Amino acid sequence: QVQLVESGGGLVQAGGSLTLSCEASESIFRIDVIRWYRQAPGKLRELVAGSTKGGSTHYVDSVKGRFTISRDNARNTVYLQMNSLKPDDTAVYYCAAVLRLGSEPDYWGQGTQVTVSS
Repeated sequence: QVQLVESGGGLVQAGGSLTLSCEASESIFRIDVIRWYRQAPGKLRELVAGSTKGGSTHYVDSVKGRFTISRDNARNTVYLQMNSLKPDDTAVYYCAAVLRLGSEPDYWGQGTQVTVSS
């Protein structure tokens, strides 16, 4: 059982920045992929970014160039640095752990709210 705890959400004005953290209860070396998803009211959950233990990253087109995902293996934490935030980025952000590459997430965090005001 892997527990994931997100933090760092909040209210920010458009153009501002936030950094989300996802701390895992065990070594993230054991987790093939850690992803960030988001879900806005009335919309489907969307994959935002992912980071593999091999060092690869991927992003949805709408956040490329604005968001950066990174890992701190010593702290068992994955970060999502979000810059140039837009009102459309408003959502609950979740991190998820994929133990084996190619599968669906095995564990989810509780989510953290990000609200971007115009």
